[in-house]
Amino acid sequence: MKKLFIFLFFANVSFTIAQQKYNTENDIHYYDETITKKDSYIESQCTLDIYYPENKKDFATIIWFHGGGLTKGKKQIPKALMDKGYAIVAVEYRLSPNVSAPAYIEDAAAAVSWVFNNIEKYGGNKKLIFISGHSAGAYLGTIIVMDKSYLAKYSIDPMKIAGLISFSGQVITHFTIRKEQGIKSTQPTIDKYAPINFVRADTPPILLITGDREMELLGRYEENAYFLRMMKLNKNKEIRLYELQGFNHSGMAEPAFPLLINEVEKISKKILEKK
Repeated sequence: MKKLFIFLFFANVSFTIAQQKYNTENDIHYYDETITKKDSYIESQCTLDIYYPENKKDFATIIWFHGGGLTKGKKQIPKALMDKGYAIVAVEYRLSPNVSAPAYIEDAAAAVSWVFNNIEKYGGNKKLIFISGHSAGAYLGTIIVMDKSYLAKYSIDPMKIAGLISFSGQVITHFTIRKEQGIKSTQPTIDKYAPINFVRADTPPILLITGDREMELLGRYEENAYFLRMMKLNKNKEIRLYELQGFNHSGMAEPAFPLLINEVEKISKKILEKK
């Protein structure tokens, strides 16, 4: 476990890539048209935006799932990730109470599948696809990595993902899913919707980042710490946890972005050196 302070991030890392131009395409449907046309909510909600470097090849891609408790929020390209030489894919997904679990989880998997099937058309490298997000978005990214069945529908092994970087994600069953089941938010549950239910040794690299344990939402740090411990007990050597002291649940995202970029740079270099 590591405790980091924000001034260390900015003192040691510079991310500016000069003279690179970027393109953005908005509101791309990630489900097949045969599915989209049958459901007006899928048609309006299940879209993504892609921001990518122009005239560049072999770049990494970060799939970003927004937060909002699975009940609100909108897709957005985080400013902290722009102009870094990477593609950013911001995903919109269906929300509760309009749908219930596992609809939004299925949306997350469908969006990841779209990236695997299409990123090379933009110049990206399929071996450098990263998943990240904040809060509910981190939960979505984590559950589709840990429960292999969601991506298996698209013939994607989670091991093909270059890395998962989770910003204050739940690893027990998400509180909105518990609410859908009639369970209060302070009653922890581990069931088929809990990433921790699928602990194992064979995962892509996982970086867990939370805010200060005394300032976080409910027991967010502690459940991530338990997830870390159980993964290690299952012989997983690809997982780490950072606690950002002095930052609460919403405030931890900004100081976490440099850690995300550093992780993408480090893993991408390692993967490309194997070519």
